[in-house]
Amino acid sequence: MASLLYRLGRTAYRRWPIFLAGWVIILVGFGTVALGISKPMVDKFSIPGIPSLQAQTMEQKLFPGTGDVQDQASATVVVAAPAGHTLQETKYKNAVNELITDLKQVPQMPTDPKAQPVNPVVASQAQTKQILAAAGKTPQEQAAAKRNAQALSPLSKDGSTGTISWNFKVDSVADVRTSTQDDVLKALAGARQDGLRAEVNGTAMQATVDTGGSSELLGIIVAALVLFITFGSLVAAGMPIISAGVGVLMGELAIQFATGFTTIGTTTPILATMIGLAVGIDYTLFILARYRTELQETDDRSHAAGLAVGKAGSAVVFAGLTVLIALCALSVVGIPFLTSMGLAAAGSVFFAVCVALTLLPAVLGLLKSKAFGGQLRRRADKIAADGRTTNNGVRWAKLLGKKPAIVVALVVVVLGGLALPMKSLHLALPSDSTEASSTTQRKAADLVTDAFGAGRQAPLLVVVDGSQVDGTQQRMAAYGQVMGWAGSQKNVVNAQIVGVNADKTGAQILITPKGGADDQSTLDLLNALRDGQSGIEARTGTQVGVTGATAVQTDVSSQLSSALPKYLAVVIGLAFILLMIVFRSVVVPLMATLGFLLSVLATLGATVAVFQDGFLGLVEGQPIVSFMPIILIGIVFGLAMDYQVFLVTRMREAYVHGASARESIVDGFRHGARVVTAAATIMISVFAAFMLQSNSLIQSMGFALAVAVFFDAFVVRMTLIPALMYLLGDKAWWLPKWLDRILPRVDVEGEGLAKQLAKPESRDDSDLVTV
Repeated sequence: MASLLYRLGRTAYRRWPIFLAGWVIILVGFGTVALGISKPMVDKFSIPGIPSLQAQTMEQKLFPGTGDVQDQASATVVVAAPAGHTLQETKYKNAVNELITDLKQVPQMPTDPKAQPVNPVVASQAQTKQILAAAGKTPQEQAAAKRNAQALSPLSKDGSTGTISWNFKVDSVADVRTSTQDDVLKALAGARQDGLRAEVNGTAMQATVDTGGSSELLGIIVAALVLFITFGSLVAAGMPIISAGVGVLMGELAIQFATGFTTIGTTTPILATMIGLAVGIDYTLFILARYRTELQETDDRSHAAGLAVGKAGSAVVFAGLTVLIALCALSVVGIPFLTSMGLAAAGSVFFAVCVALTLLPAVLGLLKSKAFGGQLRRRADKIAADGRTTNNGVRWAKLLGKKPAIVVALVVVVLGGLALPMKSLHLALPSDSTEASSTTQRKAADLVTDAFGAGRQAPLLVVVDGSQVDGTQQRMAAYGQVMGWAGSQKNVVNAQIVGVNADKTGAQILITPKGGADDQSTLDLLNALRDGQSGIEARTGTQVGVTGATAVQTDVSSQLSSALPKYLAVVIGLAFILLMIVFRSVVVPLMATLGFLLSVLATLGATVAVFQDGFLGLVEGQPIVSFMPIILIGIVFGLAMDYQVFLVTRMREAYVHGASARESIVDGFRHGARVVTAAATIMISVFAAFMLQSNSLIQSMGFALAVAVFFDAFVVRMTLIPALMYLLGDKAWWLPKWLDRILPRVDVEGEGLAKQLAKPESRDDSDLVTV
């Protein structure tokens, strides 16, 4: 591999106009196509085959025309009178009517008068009369009818708050135009001027993720500063940033292209940018740093570029492969939205590797001697008695070698302690209730919770198939039995039949729980309904299923948790094999994997403490997004192996060329510590900058990734791993002979390349790759 990459790097350097023109053509051509077919992004968290979607399929069969609960473009405007007043007062009743008039003028509103916004005061009164009229005459029946009416009423019991709900006339949530959302918000602004509190939420009014670039810009500024300190050159500091920008742009265009064929979540491009920017800078940094080192040994710049790509590029390829494995393996768990996230991020990593291997050497060919221009400071490492340089990396490695057992124990205790908060981990999917408190979605959710109770926003729908029951009266009696069973469950505020199909073979029973969608009591209720499902089916002869948005979200969270072990097995297994091939060792990959588990557990513990428990008061405490741990593990595993590859390959290179086990550790730090430190600092700054986003998922991911890189790069890779290698000595490089024979050799250390370059004809133009 090193030989092939050497030829690629040398060719790109010498024939830079062709490579640069190629990249320009690719960007312009692909960008034109991608933007031409792109569609709006929308969040849709569902998993085929989960119980709630099976129940939804049964509902759609019994009630033709019933849509996908997650694809309905619903909106709910919540209006509230000032404290001490009610919406039934003339002033505020008129204000609500004006708001409804304005809403009816919004594009994409339903044309059916029954489906359009209706005054909650009038609707509540009419609904109550209808339900009471249909009820029996006994006091108990009238009381139950009143409770049912209030459970469905769009007006709160005290008359201060009302809801105005509708579904836009579109095929899916993705078809709701931004201009439509803006018109709704303008209507709310007018209602506020009339004295009402007016907010809106719902699937059709999903909060827009900030993509203005402020987070990326801050991360880039810090990265530029770190790069300048590393190289002391303004030109060299700019090259990794430009290269990473090209890779990120290609990744974003690929995502836009994919929206034309599949559903992509609104957070997907942010995550892809986060990963692509971080690894793009890092990969270019590693090759550029190796290029500078090679220039100290040769005056032939094309040869130096070839060596940099051949040696550091080999590490970049394998580091990129580990990230790609971790991200692409998200598709193995069979969860569509996770697959799209993983593949989008993997695309950014793939382009980052391609840019580092081809565009960077081409830019070096363009700049030639000016590649390290704008020199404002020069690095001057001390020379030891043996003629080798002595820098902070060497000093740190030697310090670790004095008491390695104590270092190992200290790291394990500290990271283990940080992992303790993970025991209280509470997972949930994003919802209006988990948005930032400054958003209209969150304000609307809070108004509903205060006025109607948390359960109003977390209804469960029991679908009953009575087609196997003989006789209409028997079926209706069976539906009543199911309703009574559902209403008798713990944590239920109300249960009532809200629909029966034309031939009376199916019924819909709406359950209003006490708690919200994220509350444990609601999860307990759903589990109780599922546990008792077979019993009520046997007693009534019906078939029962539980669905609704809350049930779907709960099932998705459960499926995500159960998919995690399978995902870990696939990722760790494949990466372990890859690392054995790279390091020709069983022990080093094992240490790398165990170190990763320790760092990721500490990261999850810290994330739970800050984002769930509200430690330090930095953010509002709320459940951790259900798919965050699996996404975090995938990304962090890939990045952790990056630093393992970059640092330990230099140790392996020294060991292969005759250094002792201890000397190879020091030599690895001599050449790799400064670059790994810079790369980790850049990655931490890029990730941490995303905490400035308003989206809670992006905030938590930015925090978790920044903390994970700190733990893994500085605590595990640069402290724990070398300490363990000191303790193991030569045993760290142990590999059974039979395994050594069957594992392919990829020459990451450049041993084969060195032999090839020793031949006089090896650097002739005929050895260049064909472009």
